[in-house]
Amino acid sequence: MREFIRPVAITFSIACLAASMAVLPSNSAMAQAKGGQMAPAPAAAPAGQPPAVKQIALTDKQVESVIAAAKDMDALAEKMPQDGKPDPKLTAQFEAAAKKYGFASYDEYNTVVDNIGMVMSGIDATSKKYVGNAAVIKAQIAEVQADKKMSAKDKKEALDDLNQAAKAPDQTIENKGNIDLVVKNYDKLAAIMGDDQN
Repeated sequence: MREFIRPVAITFSIACLAASMAVLPSNSAMAQAKGGQMAPAPAAAPAGQPPAVKQIALTDKQVESVIAAAKDMDALAEKMPQDGKPDPKLTAQFEAAAKKYGFASYDEYNTVVDNIGMVMSGIDATSKKYVGNAAVIKAQIAEVQADKKMSAKDKKEALDDLNQAAKAPDQTIENKGNIDLVVKNYDKLAAIMGDDQN
């Protein structure tokens, strides 16, 4: 079932990452955007939907740094407290890991990951072409409906998840160059984002 809901997993991963960041205490390093200016507070997202992504133009270096940082960031994410209480030591470790891989801050790292995830959720895994999140979800719904091997329970669960994801508005990608950059690195990015359909 997991292979049918890749965009859902990516979208919810981004939402969870944003939610976990909201729990971490703010400090001047984490509140600064690239260039040293304070980043505006993100607008509240409608209930049940991930927050809007602050869009930036990605660079090759940023994408390569996210790929290189994946192992360290995943190890730190494993340490996140289940109760959601902020851990200043863990916050400092996230910040240090982001800087180790060339990001100004953990906030900048998250912005880059969000922009990558936004493009990844719209890539058809078979053709490895960007078709948009709505088209990917629509194709996956049809695939789940046609699957004769999937149990009724799993099929219902997958369709519920996909139909819920289909209700979310497709965010327009402002920086079209991001699409080419992410598609070029699709296999490496899919591997670190837990996508098992290559």
